[in-house]
Amino acid sequence: MKSPFYSKAVPAVSFCITIILGFVIQTNAQAQDTWHSSTKDEDRPLFTEHFGPEEFAERRAKVYDEIGESSIAVLQGAPSPEGYHHFRQYNEFYYLSGMESPDAYLILDGSSRTATIYLYDRKSGREYGEGKILSFEDAELVKELSGIEAVGSYSTLKEHLKSYNDNKQIENIYTPFSPYEGLGMTRGMARRALNDVKENPLDTRPARHENFINELKKASSDLAVNDLDPVIDELRKIKSPKEIELIRRSTRLQAEVIMESMRSTEVGIKPYELEGVANYIYWTQNIQGPAYYALIHFGPDAYMNHYHGSVRAAKDGDMILMDYGAYDRYYSSDLGRMWPANGIFNPVQRELYTFYLRIYEAILKNIKIGLTPQEVMKKAVVEMDNILETTTFSKPLFKTRATEFVNSYKERSKSPRMSLGHGVGMSVHDVGDYSAPLEEGMVFVIEPQFRVPEEKIYIRLEDMIVVTKNGVEVISDYLPRDIESIEKIMQEEGLLQKFPVSIDN
Repeated sequence: MKSPFYSKAVPAVSFCITIILGFVIQTNAQAQDTWHSSTKDEDRPLFTEHFGPEEFAERRAKVYDEIGESSIAVLQGAPSPEGYHHFRQYNEFYYLSGMESPDAYLILDGSSRTATIYLYDRKSGREYGEGKILSFEDAELVKELSGIEAVGSYSTLKEHLKSYNDNKQIENIYTPFSPYEGLGMTRGMARRALNDVKENPLDTRPARHENFINELKKASSDLAVNDLDPVIDELRKIKSPKEIELIRRSTRLQAEVIMESMRSTEVGIKPYELEGVANYIYWTQNIQGPAYYALIHFGPDAYMNHYHGSVRAAKDGDMILMDYGAYDRYYSSDLGRMWPANGIFNPVQRELYTFYLRIYEAILKNIKIGLTPQEVMKKAVVEMDNILETTTFSKPLFKTRATEFVNSYKERSKSPRMSLGHGVGMSVHDVGDYSAPLEEGMVFVIEPQFRVPEEKIYIRLEDMIVVTKNGVEVISDYLPRDIESIEKIMQEEGLLQKFPVSIDN
């Protein structure tokens, strides 16, 4: 027998279904009468949706505190890209403004504690073909979106700099003295590129940041020009919760890339095939771009620890090292894992990898909030001695190199300026002093490197570590490091096996 509820509910449900179906049919009919259903010109946000304007304002407030009332800070944004490339703002400029318009300038006034961004006039032709770019004509919208107090145009920039020069209350200009960080750039790599230019007798162009410093000196000759890097570097070292969210997401993406690469590995595979697997995952998740070129090493390639662009096919018995991260809205990760090409660690691989892993995890387990890196390492080397003593090596050579490896950490632990690895954030080798005691908001990696030069053996793992208010968290810990888990993952079918592609040469 049907319940009273059933008998009363059915007509009502039927009525609702009729109405919904009628609406769907009508909507489909309308959609068939138009070229498209979207009504907005574009869906790209004009300002970052991850950080609110208040976070950038807090960062600028800390800059005002550091430079004082008698100073201004002036930053130059990234230029329009050359060729068919996405625009990507400089890290320093984005960190203090969130603005992604090309060729912008930012003045932070320490006396009034207000910011002014200078934008070029609207380029209508470019916007017609490429979409909207925030420009001077959008001043009110820029202020609403970014929280920046004032918007100026190119035509007034030099005039405003001169007015600061004539203002007796202003004594200093602060600006970055280091090369700017763009896509896939670290400060060290930027300096390397500039040194190459300086060695070239027919390339006499100045570096962009150096040219800007010279122009500031010309426009404000009475003001002292000082380095803003130490201020920004220390601010960037301590990440906010919103920054850490992006770093966690970038780390999860890289972990998925490495695990899928393990699954897709088989004897005969090429490094660029694993890079293709990685890029498929990265680009389907709307990354901003690679944080650095793919470090995918087969066999002895790994001994050159930044070797890239290899075409070597994996041989039965080779070890593979992968280290390839991406930017998620200006924030990167940095992970490294190793695995055997044939899916099974052979006795030598098992012996040396196990020794290394025990040393590696002795460092990891001793990382505690409040300790200096030196204090962490002094605790770790006590365990390293025990690991060395309890490991049986198949060759005297391996024991010699293992002993040297442990002794190198004993020597490093004597220095109060040592670090455990390097910072990670807007740059994959991020700025800031990482020899200081570990405090909430720091993000860094460890990456011990064990070598046996005589046999071109190189072992490296790398994990992302976040210092939280509750302690230290290895946010990449779920990406397997142990032999059994790695071998198990490698038994699973990978993307390259599920979707093989063959194109005749």
